[in-house]
Amino acid sequence: MESDTLRELTVESFHNRLQHGEVTIEAVVTAYLDRIEQFDQHGPGLNAMLTVNDDALSRARELDVKLDTDGINQTEKPLYGVPVVIKDQAKTAGVRTTFGSRAFADYVPTESATILKRLEDAGAIILGKTNLPDFAAGFVGYSSAGGQTRNPYDQLRDSGGSSAGTATAVAADFALLGVGEDTGGSIRVPASFCNLFGLRVTTGLISRAGMSPLVAEQDTPGPMCRTVADLARLLDVIVGFDPADQATAIHAEWSGEPFADALEETALDGARIGVLRSAFGEGDEPRITAVNSVVEKGLEAIEAAGARLIDPVEIPALETLLADTSLYGLVAKRDLNQFFAELEGSPVDSFAEVYEQELYHEALEHIETIAAAPEDPTTDREYWWRLARQQAFKQTLKYTLCEHDLDALAFPDVQVVPPAFEGYHTGELTRADVPTNTFIGSQSGCPAISMPAGVTDDGLPVGLELLGAPLSDRQLVGFARAYEAVAEPREPPEL
Repeated sequence: MESDTLRELTVESFHNRLQHGEVTIEAVVTAYLDRIEQFDQHGPGLNAMLTVNDDALSRARELDVKLDTDGINQTEKPLYGVPVVIKDQAKTAGVRTTFGSRAFADYVPTESATILKRLEDAGAIILGKTNLPDFAAGFVGYSSAGGQTRNPYDQLRDSGGSSAGTATAVAADFALLGVGEDTGGSIRVPASFCNLFGLRVTTGLISRAGMSPLVAEQDTPGPMCRTVADLARLLDVIVGFDPADQATAIHAEWSGEPFADALEETALDGARIGVLRSAFGEGDEPRITAVNSVVEKGLEAIEAAGARLIDPVEIPALETLLADTSLYGLVAKRDLNQFFAELEGSPVDSFAEVYEQELYHEALEHIETIAAAPEDPTTDREYWWRLARQQAFKQTLKYTLCEHDLDALAFPDVQVVPPAFEGYHTGELTRADVPTNTFIGSQSGCPAISMPAGVTDDGLPVGLELLGAPLSDRQLVGFARAYEAVAEPREPPEL
């Protein structure tokens, strides 16, 4: 099977071809593995994959045999035979799991994260684990375990983080579907840099059990896909209550209706979308003006799909709210220490051990922040104040949506184009030089979806984010499908 026949494959087209005997699961998995060999490990050396699952082919063969006997029951196995890559933040039984750190270079867990179990129960094949900065501590695409992941649209540029490897792998057709994780924007930043759809769900809709944490109050896994239909299919498998994760109690308020049923091309008809102008970059720098130009075209597509743009809409004291609600410097050490303590066979006992032995990528800014964090933030009044401010932030966003009778807010995911990664390694570039808006959703607990707005004249992807009220996730997915139908924004990279 030729590698190029995998280009932009969807779950629906894959299953149709399977049922008509045009392909086998083994052939598709083999073709993806060949493509990884050709473009990830050699050729341009995209370096998205940390570990390839040695059992992927044998599982494919088993599923082919069952297919010949029983066919595909898409109700019971909606991802039957579908090759998936997942950020190496999730434990995978029998498969090396590094969490991005060389401290875990040889770690092989005996039990999988809940999200892995859900995927495999749905018939998916875990093709491999993708690169991320150490313990997801950054908006960048490099780690001590795997080095630099390159952007498939420009191999001298960063792919965004922390779900860097998943974004590059899905964009470059190394797998059919991808799973990332988002604490402050770690799904949406790389999705925007790699021309993908990526959703940060309302915190708790997807279990985090078995995944390394960063800020437990904000962490959530989520889908990163080339099409909205694939994103919805993946969500319908991984969303669900889990007794092992208390945050999933949010399902007491969740409708439980399938995401696939929200895929209406008319979903934006009559919708009111507020344009958050204060989140756009200012100035005449080309890296800013290029983003604004592409986002404006994306907004025009939203309008063409039937929505009314309310422009501008402002969130009172937005910058103050963002500053007041940041928890990174308070809780990350607590959450990682607890994770290490409960992790069977962990090679380290605490984050201090990682830090003191320098078992991390030296260019990661956030490692120093974690090292300076308190052991127990609950004894610090600032922690409780910031938690209260997060609730106030959520209330402010809900009020803004209600005040203007809005269904969602729209703004760029990132105010600048993907940066050249060399600047991160030399220290010439910091996160402050790459202003992102994804904290708005993360620190308020609101769902947000990154959609490809298009590419710049230089061929660099730009993301357009839609943010809604808590538990408006299905509506956002519907909006994204309606937008996709009009804009047709997906442009694969040329490798």
